[in-house]
Amino acid sequence: MMTIAPDHTSVGFIGLGVMGHSMAGHIMKAGYSLHVYTRTASKAESLVAEGAAWHGTPAKLAEACDVIITMVGYPKDVEEIYLGEDGLIAHAREGAYLIDMTTSSPQLARRIYEAAVAKGLHALDAPVSGGDVGAREARLSIMIGGEQKDVEALHPLLSLMGSNIVHQGQAGAGQHTKMCNQIAIASNMMGVCEALAYAESAGLDPETVLKSIESGAAGSWSLSNLAPRMIAGNLEPGFYIKHFIKDMGIALDSAKEMNLVTPGLSLAESLYQQLAEKGYEDKGTQALIKYYTGV
Repeated sequence: MMTIAPDHTSVGFIGLGVMGHSMAGHIMKAGYSLHVYTRTASKAESLVAEGAAWHGTPAKLAEACDVIITMVGYPKDVEEIYLGEDGLIAHAREGAYLIDMTTSSPQLARRIYEAAVAKGLHALDAPVSGGDVGAREARLSIMIGGEQKDVEALHPLLSLMGSNIVHQGQAGAGQHTKMCNQIAIASNMMGVCEALAYAESAGLDPETVLKSIESGAAGSWSLSNLAPRMIAGNLEPGFYIKHFIKDMGIALDSAKEMNLVTPGLSLAESLYQQLAEKGYEDKGTQALIKYYTGV
């Protein structure tokens, strides 16, 4: 088993968006040799300036790394990066570890795992929750599917990005767990927005209302972290609406396969679709408040 330590391990990171940039930065600051690739090269400039090595393609990055982490947008991106002719599995070093932290399809995670094993590689699906704040503060929740021995080997690296690291089961289990997370958030976000809209309609001060309800039975991460942004009119993304719609679509498809009825999820997805159609797809999920206050 490879020693996952800074002086032994080169780590590749693909996808340097709102969360990925912070996550990759933590790895480099811990002393690992960091290699990066992202479709928009400018997103890598600050990390390269601090010492990260830039690669022009995922294939070139794969050839240089012992561990590769991906944090991209959509399942189609994951499939191309891992399973394409010029993808990671075709070009990774023998024995390399592949960690997909994108929220993606459980079925695709299983396919990637099987293809990786066939090439003598290790693969984990390890989606995260915690948004931009959790990524910056290295306290993400990391939900993992794959082999226990691989989770144990990679724990020192994963702990640089998250504080709640849980092995959920075999390949695909991490993605299924993330679907549970997104389903819970979807209905909760509607409740948070409706509570704030109600407070305003009743002539209350939303900030004062929040002081009373966030520490009681109504308390949630979204209420404490996103409601203040709603009140302040800050719609900038900690997590994009367009990506949340993608996640809800995956969850709806998976639920349908299991003959599970999810009316709350269906309603939330429809509301966010309406916001996207009105031009809010690149705003944060807290922009749902606009549905209740007038878009």
